[in-house]
Amino acid sequence: MTKDNNSNETTKALVIVESPKKAKTISKILGRNFQVKASVGHVRDLPRNRLGVNVRKNFEPQYEILKDKEPIVQELKEAAEGAEKVFLAPDPDREGEAIAWHLSELLDLPKKKLHRIEFNEITKEAVMAAIKKPRKIDKRLVDAQQARRVLDRLVGYKISPLLWRKIKGRSAGRVQSVAVRLICEREKEIEDFDPQEYWSIKGL
Repeated sequence: MTKDNNSNETTKALVIVESPKKAKTISKILGRNFQVKASVGHVRDLPRNRLGVNVRKNFEPQYEILKDKEPIVQELKEAAEGAEKVFLAPDPDREGEAIAWHLSELLDLPKKKLHRIEFNEITKEAVMAAIKKPRKIDKRLVDAQQARRVLDRLVGYKISPLLWRKIKGRSAGRVQSVAVRLICEREKEIEDFDPQEYWSIKGL
C-alpha cells in the first residue's frame, strides 16, 4: 500500500471478481489494503442488433460494452486508475478468462499493473495463495471462448433463420448443426460406396 503523490489518500490494490456477493466476502478476507469490486458477469459482448462478426477479416468479433454495464465499467476504470495493482479474479474457466481479458482491454491496464488470479474456493488460504501467485491472461482460453461465441452468432444469425423459413419451429446450434453435417456426409459415403468382392489368401 503506497501514498499517492497528489493527495493524502492511500492507493489500494484493486481486485475484480464476477459476483457482488463474492466481492463482499473477499473484501473481508483481504482487509483494508485491498478494494474489491464486481463486474457482475460479462461487461462486453457482440452487438444484439447485427451480426457483429467481420467474416471478411478472419471472423473478427466486433465487441460493444453492454448497455447495463456502462456504469460498472466506468466505476471500474476510476478504481483501476487509482490502484497500484489490479488483480483480475473472474471464475477459473473459459468464460472467466474472457471476462478478465475484456476487462484488461476496457480498463487499458499496462502489463506491470495487470495480474490474473484464480481460486476454486472462497477461503482465506485460497485467496491469499492466489494473490501471491498471479499469472498472465491465458490467451488460448480467451480464443476458445471467442470461437464459441462467434460460432453461436454465425449459427444463430445465419442458419437458424433459414431453418425457420424452410422448416417451421426448428432452430440450429453450433453442436448439433455440425453433428448433423457429419452424419449426412457419412451417410453419403455409405450410399456412394461401390462394394467389390475380394479375398485375402495366406500361404504357409
